[in-house]
Amino acid sequence: MASAPTIAPERSATVARKPYPNYKVIVLNDDFNTFEHVAKCLMKYIPDMTSDRAWELTNQIHHEGQAIVWIGPMEQAELYHQQLGRAGLTMAPLEAA
Repeated sequence: MASAPTIAPERSATVARKPYPNYKVIVLNDDFNTFEHVAKCLMKYIPDMTSDRAWELTNQIHHEGQAIVWIGPMEQAELYHQQLGRAGLTMAPLEAA
């Protein structure tokens, strides 16, 4: 008995591209870093960080317990997270945005 030929389903011509996820760099409040040290670290390590924005974030860290200081691709987030941590800031683990 002859069997019917198998017909493969047509493949979709479109490819769904998912963007890489962004990650949040979060600085936590602590009892040993000064406002000035935190603001200077933000200006030193976070690209395009202005003095005004650094002080806003420093105040947010102090009053709310934490602040998201940067959001972007994982490799850059890891670098900024590491640099801020090495400078003595208390960091939350990286998390997807």
